[in-house]
Amino acid sequence: MQLQSKKLVLEFTKMSGTGNDFIVIDNRFYHFSGQELSEMAKKMCRRRLDVGADGLLALGNPSSEGSHYRMSYYNADGSLGTMCGNGARCLALYAWDAGIQADLLRFDSDAGLYAATVNRPEGVVRLFVPAPKSYHPEFKMDSAGSVNAVEEIAGVGLGLCHYIWTGTEHLVVEVADVHCIDVPLLGKKLRFDQALQPTGANVNFIARKSSHSIHVRTFEKGVEAETLACGTGSLAAALVGFDRGVVTEQPVTIHMPGGDLRVGWEGEASQPTNLFLEGEVAVVYRATTEV
Repeated sequence: MQLQSKKLVLEFTKMSGTGNDFIVIDNRFYHFSGQELSEMAKKMCRRRLDVGADGLLALGNPSSEGSHYRMSYYNADGSLGTMCGNGARCLALYAWDAGIQADLLRFDSDAGLYAATVNRPEGVVRLFVPAPKSYHPEFKMDSAGSVNAVEEIAGVGLGLCHYIWTGTEHLVVEVADVHCIDVPLLGKKLRFDQALQPTGANVNFIARKSSHSIHVRTFEKGVEAETLACGTGSLAAALVGFDRGVVTEQPVTIHMPGGDLRVGWEGEASQPTNLFLEGEVAVVYRATTEV
């Protein structure tokens, strides 16, 4: 009889940041490698077949002086995510509950050094982020599929595309009404445009609601689907929206299918300082599984 290797019982927490849901583990205890975390994300994030989530977050020991912890994030398809705004906010609350507490939590990530404040009684986390990079307004799309997608969007109003990096790659598309857009179809076509390769980009469709608020729907790479919210997408939408005159006041409220987020900064939208993303975070449940 062939003996089977003993499985590990993994403790995890399911968390939600404005509709983005995550599997969160304390990797200070498990010491999983990046490859192991990637394989775990691919298995556990499958909806209807396992726990299900947009991605997997791992709390690790800090890797630079002055940091309180390290954040590692893997998308549902197992790919490494440099930054996830809502994931970072969830992990800050998780770290707080794990006893890592300070007025300003500083943490390492694959996108650089970030910081967060936690209002535990209210369940609100504010994430402070570096200034964006590589802002290209009226970004030119290359592939025929993308051009057709932009033309289809223009048929229902606007269709102007703008590229910006806010911790990960984003395409911001101005539309007249986000509710009229086929996000799964058009988002997928734009996400794989040749001009965005090799990394691709998340695709955010934005429309004005008021002078200080925007409707946003996002197609996320790595998840390869529309998600209920996107933190770095909210940052991209607010900054590009302000620069393009879609909104004229800030902080900007971002209305997404999963709820609202707030984005604020000092200075010009093209070169912001003290840039932040803020919203509620919730612990959905804690459980164990075998891996």
